[in-house]
Amino acid sequence: MSAEKKAERRGLGRGLSALMADVNIGTTESAEASTVERSNSADLRVPIEMVRPNPDQPRRVFTQDDLDSLADSIREKGVLQPLIVRRDPDDAEMYQIVAGERRWRASQLAQQHDIPVLVRELSDTESLEVAIIENIQRADLNPVEEAQGYRQLMDRFGHTQERLAQALGKSRSHIANMLRLMSLPEDVLGFLAAGDLTTGHARALITADDPSALAREVVQKGLSVRETERLAKGTTSNTTAPRKPNAGKIEKDADTRALELDLGANLGMSVSIDHKPNGESGALTIKYASLDELDDLCRRLGG
Repeated sequence: MSAEKKAERRGLGRGLSALMADVNIGTTESAEASTVERSNSADLRVPIEMVRPNPDQPRRVFTQDDLDSLADSIREKGVLQPLIVRRDPDDAEMYQIVAGERRWRASQLAQQHDIPVLVRELSDTESLEVAIIENIQRADLNPVEEAQGYRQLMDRFGHTQERLAQALGKSRSHIANMLRLMSLPEDVLGFLAAGDLTTGHARALITADDPSALAREVVQKGLSVRETERLAKGTTSNTTAPRKPNAGKIEKDADTRALELDLGANLGMSVSIDHKPNGESGALTIKYASLDELDDLCRRLGG
């Protein structure tokens, strides 16, 4: 496997904690940060027209109401937390946003002439990683966006659940539970993202025979999490007709799916576990996308 691929998948040389330090930097202003030209200085102020958004920004949706509200705050108090930027790879005279595009957009609405920034020397891969971390830390994040952020950090950069838990200040069980949500069908994730279902509802639906049908019933009837859990286990006969199991298909339990996610994150490859019901045997399938990945896997298995 090439050195570039390994560096990308194994979380970069400086590590997740070092990148977290950039995202968590407060708003303390440095007395020495007086000119735009000083790279890696804390809290510079640069003309807003010299700052560009990152075309690979993972966050694509910025609601107008949210931007208007933030713009009002900026008019009154200014931008309280500096944006993290780097030199634009295509134009050394410009800056590219690593974290803080929402603040940049709102500052434009508030007609700010300049904005505070922290200039960091980051590669394309590091820039994307910081952007994902910053999105995960947003207070208004919905459960699906949070889970997608964890999934991206694990799939793209090879971070384990334990490493994410330590760096982000979350429990491992919280991250594992959020990742399990990604096994739900798209329509169920849509209900969850819109707030029609809670995380508790979604976790109960993971082991249901037909999560989509049950999710629609839960939303239509306004069922509680406990009622949803009973329906998912098939213990209530008055509310819903018994569901027939899919012929020839064995549904995996949440623990098996979580184990697949853990192994896949550690290997950086797709992993499938097929365990025979009521037995001790099964099959573990690892899918590789290239001969380089196969070579890397053989080296690991060979010690």
